[in-house]
Amino acid sequence: MFEKLFESRAVGYQTIFESGDDVSIGTMAATNINQETVFQVNAIFSAVSLISDTISTLPLDVYTRVNDIRQVYRPQPSWVQKPDIDITREAFYNSLIVSMLLDGNAFIRVFSNDRGEIVNLNVLNPLDVEVERKRVGRVRFKVEGTSRPLNSEDIIWIPDVVRPGELRGVSRVKALKENFGLAMALENFAATFFGQGTNLNGIIEFPGNLTKEQADELARRFDNRHRGWKRGHRTGILTGGASFKATQIDPGQSQAIEARRMAIEDVARAFNVPPHLLGLPGTNSYASVEQTNLAWVTHGLRPIITKIEGALSPLLDRYPRGEEAFLRFNLDGLLRADIAARTGAYSQMIQMGVMSINDVRRLEDLPPMEGDAANMVRVPLANVNIEDSDVSAVKSKVGAAQQLVTAGFDPSSVLSALGLPPIPHTGVPSSQLQPVTVGETNPDIPYSDEDQ
Repeated sequence: MFEKLFESRAVGYQTIFESGDDVSIGTMAATNINQETVFQVNAIFSAVSLISDTISTLPLDVYTRVNDIRQVYRPQPSWVQKPDIDITREAFYNSLIVSMLLDGNAFIRVFSNDRGEIVNLNVLNPLDVEVERKRVGRVRFKVEGTSRPLNSEDIIWIPDVVRPGELRGVSRVKALKENFGLAMALENFAATFFGQGTNLNGIIEFPGNLTKEQADELARRFDNRHRGWKRGHRTGILTGGASFKATQIDPGQSQAIEARRMAIEDVARAFNVPPHLLGLPGTNSYASVEQTNLAWVTHGLRPIITKIEGALSPLLDRYPRGEEAFLRFNLDGLLRADIAARTGAYSQMIQMGVMSINDVRRLEDLPPMEGDAANMVRVPLANVNIEDSDVSAVKSKVGAAQQLVTAGFDPSSVLSALGLPPIPHTGVPSSQLQPVTVGETNPDIPYSDEDQ
């Protein structure tokens, strides 16, 4: 029976249970997962902090549209850069994003003055908020510690993923508790394995019967010499016919390393984070860092950022000309390419007439160049100031007019057809028709009297 029970197998719930982990109600892996204990898993802490720190430290500004042209909105409301007067802007948005990632909901309490202007914003603990819908279809919020229900004017609600017909967003901790619980169990198993012993954990078989005192003394002496990772490789000696049978599986044989790697990949998928950003080597599937960042920003960060922008932008309606204003996080820093790629892109933008020299220098944090030419955009091919961009077109029209006149067309009609202004002629025949000899006595006469 013992041979079947302790036979070598891949790490599973039985192996983890055998390691001595506490049995608690929560998951099939005998681990208790909630919003507090989930941070004990290294991969989850890394994924949540990576997303929240990245977004909360992005530049943020307010814009508006005038005649379909985006312009900076000024004066900027003070709450944009300092939403909570008692903590930093980064800490505010960090806690907001953590609430979205773990609970699936973020609740912000809005405090306004008599004029309706925002004076302070607080991120609430999502466990203290209850969401309900009134008969008329409006959502109300019951916050622990408040005497009355609050409405959407007092609470900004940002759900992450919402099931149809439900109000609250889906909590990753609840929905993926088995995946997260297994990751925690694997870490507990590894910690227990190296903390309580290596390959000597097992049972001692002794022929005959031992009294309780003899058995306890044998186990105590053996543990004192071999228990713990520092004593794990000491030589064991048993006498009296006793034999030791190891019951703990070697990590390599139990596939514990592969199982922990898969647990980290599960966490990466749960939070839409590239696995290599969580420290898994060999998991970058893109050829460059730029492409990797672009994929992460597009599929991982942009949805969260868009939800935050969409929820906070309506607060700008309370300010003059704020109906068309909106909040934007600047993602340019995350999509910044290497120097070779940037210079190539800048060169094309300049040649296309999209950017000026000072536009490029501004993006590279360089001081602007003096002179109007550095602020003017250029056009393709000629690479001249845009005011002189018609020089190439006029040159082409003059060439076409020359060919038409040479072919016998009326010069004035040719100029009119090509949109060129009339130009007075000197009266001197073209050298392309016949040689011209200037008169000897009067240079104004093209031919001499002898030649006429």
